[in-house]
Amino acid sequence: MNQVLTSDQRSHWEVPSFEIPLWLGKSRTFCVVIPVVNEGSRIRKLLERMSACRTPEISDIIIVDGGTTDGSLDLELLERCGVRGLLVKTGPGRLSAQLRCAYAFALDHGYQGVVTIDGNDKDDPEAIAAFVEALKDGTDFVQASRYLPGGVAENTPRMRDLAIRWLHAPLLSLCSGFHWTDTTQGFRGYSGRMLVDPEIAPFRDLFAGYELLAYLSFRAPRLGYRCRELPAARRYPATGKVPTKISAFRGNLGLLRVLIMACLSRYNPSPGRGGKC
Repeated sequence: MNQVLTSDQRSHWEVPSFEIPLWLGKSRTFCVVIPVVNEGSRIRKLLERMSACRTPEISDIIIVDGGTTDGSLDLELLERCGVRGLLVKTGPGRLSAQLRCAYAFALDHGYQGVVTIDGNDKDDPEAIAAFVEALKDGTDFVQASRYLPGGVAENTPRMRDLAIRWLHAPLLSLCSGFHWTDTTQGFRGYSGRMLVDPEIAPFRDLFAGYELLAYLSFRAPRLGYRCRELPAARRYPATGKVPTKISAFRGNLGLLRVLIMACLSRYNPSPGRGGKC
């Protein structure tokens, strides 16, 4: 299932426009992508934790910003924390649009795989090394799971916990053919060959919000890609506001709609059209 990206396939990618305020060049085989929007001190804490566990020695760190206005992405600070690149999306869309920018940038610069971790400091970056090793060993899709033995689910909001355990993960498992236990979080890794596959075609404008996460969890196992979950820690604060961009009612209703659409194959690329719908 080796995939070679052709210039014709690349020309069909739909990638939002973005600027590149910081790029120090590629120094590793893999990269870690961090999507952010106004994360404040949380992104600084995450970068400090990544520095402490020597992530920059394992993979390049690339931040993709969706419109931060809180001053948290100071370039000098990013460089001191080992960040190699900062992309700022200027085109439309939210999370999936940010990810399309970063994944296209990573593939264009020759990275063999990408690990994505949220910029809100809920995930433990210590697991990044295991993710990279799994990708090196031939896994195409690595998903963090707080519910596997060795994983940590701390202060997860009750309704979210129930929805993941009894709806989101079981339905994606049933429809994809792979047993997932934790399907809503963005701490995951993808091989380059999976991302360039026109049968997956992640670079489409219909992926603008949270669609890409559910879609890849559904589509990759169905196409026979090697998928794996690894235990990881996800910790929510014990008090105060939950760090999330998903609203309690409309946001969760939107995630349910995305889940159903993915499981009904509504995001699959149309056959014979170069991966375009």
